[in-house]
Amino acid sequence: MTSEMITYICKRTVVSTKPAQAGKCNPLSVFDRLMEKNHIRIVYYFPSTRNGEPGVVTKKLRESLSHVLTCFPIVTGRLQKKDDGQWMIKCNDAGVRMVEARAQGSVEEWLKNVNRDKELMLVTWEDMFHKPYFWATFYVQLTEFEEGGLAIGFSCSHLLADPTSATMFVKAWADTTLAGTMLAPPFFHPLPPPRLGNENPNHNPYTDLINHYKSTIDDRSPAFTSNITNYVTATLAFSGPMVQACMLDTSSPSPFEAMAGLLWVCVSKVKGMKQGLLSMSICLDMRKQLGLDKGFFGNCMVYNKVHHAESLLDKSELSEAARAVGESVTKMNNEGIMDLIEWLEHHDYEFPPLMNGHDLICANLEDLDPYATLFEEGFVPSRVSYYVEPVFGIGQILVYQSPPSEGPLSRMVTVTLPADELSKLCEDDLILRFNPTILMG
Repeated sequence: MTSEMITYICKRTVVSTKPAQAGKCNPLSVFDRLMEKNHIRIVYYFPSTRNGEPGVVTKKLRESLSHVLTCFPIVTGRLQKKDDGQWMIKCNDAGVRMVEARAQGSVEEWLKNVNRDKELMLVTWEDMFHKPYFWATFYVQLTEFEEGGLAIGFSCSHLLADPTSATMFVKAWADTTLAGTMLAPPFFHPLPPPRLGNENPNHNPYTDLINHYKSTIDDRSPAFTSNITNYVTATLAFSGPMVQACMLDTSSPSPFEAMAGLLWVCVSKVKGMKQGLLSMSICLDMRKQLGLDKGFFGNCMVYNKVHHAESLLDKSELSEAARAVGESVTKMNNEGIMDLIEWLEHHDYEFPPLMNGHDLICANLEDLDPYATLFEEGFVPSRVSYYVEPVFGIGQILVYQSPPSEGPLSRMVTVTLPADELSKLCEDDLILRFNPTILMG
């Protein structure tokens, strides 16, 4: 039934309006290479626009995409192996794949009963071909709704961009469509170089973070359960007052720490943990800590295992969970991240790891502002959904902003778990105490 609601009209290649610099190649960073097995999907929903004629909006967006691609040579390029076996991007005019589609009904009706499977039909993705040089690493899908509204699906290989970069690209595309120019151009440069004097014997590297990456890279145990596990996704919308109440209950200084602590405790319960908490890692954007410009394009999300005191959990499980998250966040500073970069630069690995394949993953996407993406004056996205795929192992939690109309403290929390566990989570007493609206699931 769902497939009948969407008609795929065509797939085309969109190239930049200016040719790429001949022979130019971009190497990938150590953070890029770690994410080879993952990809990102984002869906933006827009209400009806003034251009009601089918195809008018699609044509306009296709033309503006060609213009913005001139500033993103990595997006139009193709993967190629260097002599040392590492990936690089060969900048050329191969372009971005664009799919154009039509959907029945209106975008508002769609959002009333959307689920994971339906939503992923709005964002095209194709796994890497056996010949990577002919494989597009970025995809766009434009789906016009017959009775009003538009969905823009954007997907890309995590090897080349993290959620921050993906959001930045779509914002640049929107700015070009609306105003004819980008308000914040991207920056393509390496991660910070090794520090002078880092051979000082008195320097104590942040071994917890390094050990987490080492164990993930070295772990070859089978975490690939997605083929046999039916993962489903729910999006929980927490109002500003409810997030504030959770922050007070957990003594947390930030919405992320409060939401991460809450979901950590609740997921542990539905997974059958009688005592203690599941193994969880957080994932944070480190651009600010590394002194990088907000426009840095590439990967700068770093994973870190959260350690907690088992002895305190029985007395104050929720507050202790949030405190442990906050402590892990605090330890992820410039020195610790540089220790990790330098360690990764000196430790090659034969096979790329699956960074989200074992622990429960909780990613902080609060700094993203997808609702500033305006392709037409006054038409703010009514909803935005993020996916970091594939999901393996315990599950995944993404915390990001709600629409601005919901207030600065409100948060969207996307949870992906096996189907039976997600049903239990949505009925958990502790979750229900904070009265989230279930938008999807």
